[in-house]
Amino acid sequence: MGNREDLLAGARQVIMERGVAKATARDIAAAAGVSLAAIGYHFGSKDELISAALTESLGSGIGDAMEAIVEETASLPLLTGFAALFDRMPEIFAANREALLASLENSVRMTRGDGPSQTLTDATDQAHLGIVEVLRAARPDIGEADLSAIAKLDFALVQSLGLMWLVSPESLPTGEELARAVAALAAEAPA
Repeated sequence: MGNREDLLAGARQVIMERGVAKATARDIAAAAGVSLAAIGYHFGSKDELISAALTESLGSGIGDAMEAIVEETASLPLLTGFAALFDRMPEIFAANREALLASLENSVRMTRGDGPSQTLTDATDQAHLGIVEVLRAARPDIGEADLSAIAKLDFALVQSLGLMWLVSPESLPTGEELARAVAALAAEAPA
């Protein structure tokens, strides 16, 4: 691994051990086995490094799990696959609980400070594009505008359901309930 990758791994380690608020640049550099100056060189600041580490962690943890489910359900009707995805999200959230908590802590901290980091802003702006790619590969018959709309809905639901799961896991709607709501909305859509 290079210094950049070592820093990302070191940041994840320190964040999971101590939380975002107690993660110091010195501790991260020590965990990564690199100089303190490497943080500025590769990320500009400790805050950007932490945001990058959390974005990467959640992208691989939650994003990869979602991708696997979309691929598994590609032969099912679209709404059935949607329901299956969201029925499995609680187990995905459970497997990524600490990263979800750290990400929430980081988002609140950044927003209360100088505003969201560029890394977080970019990740949010681009998040649905990864979902579009997965959906496009699994369901090549769907048009680009619909792929984009589905991906944005999936992203928005994952973000809000992740927060709901952290606060009150039993209050999450089932995939079937979400699919029913989407179907009811679609039935009312003008032609």
